[in-house]
Amino acid sequence: MAVAARPNELKIKVMKKKLLATLLGLSALSAFTHPAFAQQGTQAATSVLQTIPALDVNRYMGTWFEIAKYPNWFQKKCLGGAKADYSLIGDGQVQVLNRCLIEGGQWSEALGVAKQVGPATSPQLKVRFAPAWLSFLPFVWGNYWVIDLDEDYQLVAVSEPQKEYLWILSRTPKVDPVRYRLLLTRLQQKGFDLDKLEMTQHN
Repeated sequence: MAVAARPNELKIKVMKKKLLATLLGLSALSAFTHPAFAQQGTQAATSVLQTIPALDVNRYMGTWFEIAKYPNWFQKKCLGGAKADYSLIGDGQVQVLNRCLIEGGQWSEALGVAKQVGPATSPQLKVRFAPAWLSFLPFVWGNYWVIDLDEDYQLVAVSEPQKEYLWILSRTPKVDPVRYRLLLTRLQQKGFDLDKLEMTQHN
């Protein structure tokens, strides 16, 4: 004979179900947070995207200004001034702070964490902008692949395996036109549609 659940037990079960639903909802929402670092789509790439051979993470730290990007919905409110600040925080992790100017002259910020996939020189990273307590969920981590980088660590292109996202970053808000054109040529050879690039305004 089944024993009827007590009122307190029923309340606990209901609370557990609500908590689980909240966690799943937050997890799904976090997959569409930001980017540079958001979760990528599943469309197969026409060819395997090649990264740079190796990345010196220490040299990569600091401020990078967004020069151009593929338009994306999570940066639609950005009117200009987009930049990223990277800093080492221990345990092989990197703090990522993305900023851009929005309507009213205010700064919009997104704080995340990045980690390398593979050895200490790997140019493939995973980035998370979801809360830390959701970090055990694989789908809150987005791909961040360094696919082009000059020897001086002054100009870089970042994408992901499906080539749905693309960012061109520089140490300065303005880039030498010749170096920029050469970078665009290399990106085109990798299969990127240059007509989709949107320039970023910096005052």
